[in-house]
Amino acid sequence: MNVRRRHISAVALTAVAALGFGTLTACSSDSAAAGDTGSFDVVASFYPMAFLAERIGGEHVHVTSLTQPGQEPHDLEISARQTAQLEEADAALYLKGLQPSVDEAIGQSPIATKIDAAELTTLEEHGTEAGHDEEHGDEHGTEAGHADEHAHEDEHGHDHEGGDPHIWLDPVRYAEVAEGVGKAFQKADPDHAADYRKNTAALVKDLKALDEKFRTGLANRTTDVFVTTHAAFGYLAERYGLTEEAISGLDPDTEPSGARVKELQKIAKEDGVTTVFYETLVSDKTAKTLAGDTGLRTDVLDPVEGITDRSRGEDYFQVMEANLTALRTALGAR
Repeated sequence: MNVRRRHISAVALTAVAALGFGTLTACSSDSAAAGDTGSFDVVASFYPMAFLAERIGGEHVHVTSLTQPGQEPHDLEISARQTAQLEEADAALYLKGLQPSVDEAIGQSPIATKIDAAELTTLEEHGTEAGHDEEHGDEHGTEAGHADEHAHEDEHGHDHEGGDPHIWLDPVRYAEVAEGVGKAFQKADPDHAADYRKNTAALVKDLKALDEKFRTGLANRTTDVFVTTHAAFGYLAERYGLTEEAISGLDPDTEPSGARVKELQKIAKEDGVTTVFYETLVSDKTAKTLAGDTGLRTDVLDPVEGITDRSRGEDYFQVMEANLTALRTALGAR
């Protein structure tokens, strides 16, 4: 669709098409990667954004993800080839504050349609809060184990000053983002606006149904507290009245202090915690160590940052429903 590509040499087109950057299959061509596909070409920063683009765009959109399946998105560094790829896309869909190299590359690119998901909903600070339960927070001191230094910028330079970026783990906020993306697609590609509107409505309906599953599934539980390695679930915890206690902060690679580990051991005993959750894209070593020291079991709570062979499902909805099952077991839901 992008007319600029008509002036690119055949050699350049061949080079771009050969890159094979994690392309999803929202259009019929599997081989083209931000090339002259005849579709509305969207470059998405990582899986939750690519999933939105694919569901909303349907057959009219060719979606390419900058983050490979199985790659930790927080650690992504944009290559020169990916920068060139961005320049030839019709639109970029990303979440500012999660992947600094993506933010910089998109900011400097000439793409006409730049969609920042962070601007389509409300972000909150979860840097020094986890459970969003003031009484519980006062009792344990620092909620979720998010040290102050993680509230704005972690040791890897990930800037979270604009708020916790993990909005897709709250189906309600994710639906708000979906609606904004749908409107952006309609404006950028008006020829297919009716289909984008229809696809957006269907996706929002599915997300509302998922929200209801979480509400009813977690309604009757014996504890509100769950322990995770990565503080990704602040929005989910807030939505359903839970308390997230994270071993590390917003950065999944941060090592916890000895004091934090002791604090979590105390919390687990006092609040009837049964499980330490870890995720598929990050080592489970810390979770298993804490679980072993406290006599707890471990299980997966997936932040759905990417789908791999180890994921408990093939897409966002399946993995989120697997998360619900895991939480119900850990929280003693009936």
